[in-house]
Amino acid sequence: VQLQASGGGLVQAGGSLRLSCAASGLIFSSRAMGWFRQAPGKEREFVVVINWSGSNRYYVDSVKGRFTISRDNAKKTMYLQMNSLKPEDTAVYYCAAARVVDGLPRVPQEYEYWGQGTLVTVSS
Repeated sequence: VQLQASGGGLVQAGGSLRLSCAASGLIFSSRAMGWFRQAPGKEREFVVVINWSGSNRYYVDSVKGRFTISRDNAKKTMYLQMNSLKPEDTAVYYCAAARVVDGLPRVPQEYEYWGQGTLVTVSS
């Protein structure tokens, strides 16, 4: 199983980035998928999760209205559109495949596979 996250970079505050997470080696459409992030010196935190079909999502309050998660099961790829970025969004962003199909898990222990992370840096 491999999850390949990409799309990170350096952006000014107020800018946008789109992250992608390409999956291989698993039945992508049978998993809820999530994004987590880890800022320097901080613990990994939940950002957003999407269920297997894309019909249900859950966002952490700090990104609601700015971030949008989506998935394309045919392409086995998940996306995170990040708009109105803030310096506090600076972190390594990780995609992960959950152990469940239709739930919306929000803790790392409920995820089975992880990508390598992609760095997002937002300058003020």
